[in-house]
Amino acid sequence: MNREKQMQNDKQRISVVGTTGSGKTTVARQISCRLKLPFIELDALYWGENWTGVSDLVFRERVKSAVRAEQWVIDGNYSRIRSLIWERADTVVYLDYSFCRTFWQLFIRTIKRSIQQESLWHGNREDLRRSFFSSDSIMLWMIKTYKRRRKQYAMLIQQPEYIHLCFVQLKSPRMTRAWLSNLSVIAN
Repeated sequence: MNREKQMQNDKQRISVVGTTGSGKTTVARQISCRLKLPFIELDALYWGENWTGVSDLVFRERVKSAVRAEQWVIDGNYSRIRSLIWERADTVVYLDYSFCRTFWQLFIRTIKRSIQQESLWHGNREDLRRSFFSSDSIMLWMIKTYKRRRKQYAMLIQQPEYIHLCFVQLKSPRMTRAWLSNLSVIAN
């Protein structure tokens, strides 16, 4: 991205974005650990029991409350609350991995979560039928939104209201690992 800057160690509000399955939560947690910043997972603020999303009003209030803090790392792509996050953020880390890489990561993660019945937010669990064979399929969602998401972020970084943000575009897991290891050095 043409406005990418080196993240300085005074950056304390970081938004991690990318298409479904890109590894936003994993990377956000790693940043949180390395910089010793609180981690906020947007899915945990949005999803209620039985995969029921909260109302937009409740979601906005939860996000507003979370980003009032001086320091945080947050992950997620919810466009309806992006402005709440990005106006407070100083850095956006964009995981811009290839379609094949992202699809494979999501496939493996979904199979693992389904088989192990991993408990997610508020007791929700992924299952094979819903994940692969329903209109709510997370795999189908990733396929539908991949190209749109890439176009969207390319346009968003050009918007004048986001000129204050440091954008870090990471195009592969290798690039992400290198950036994270450098982040540890910067933070010390």
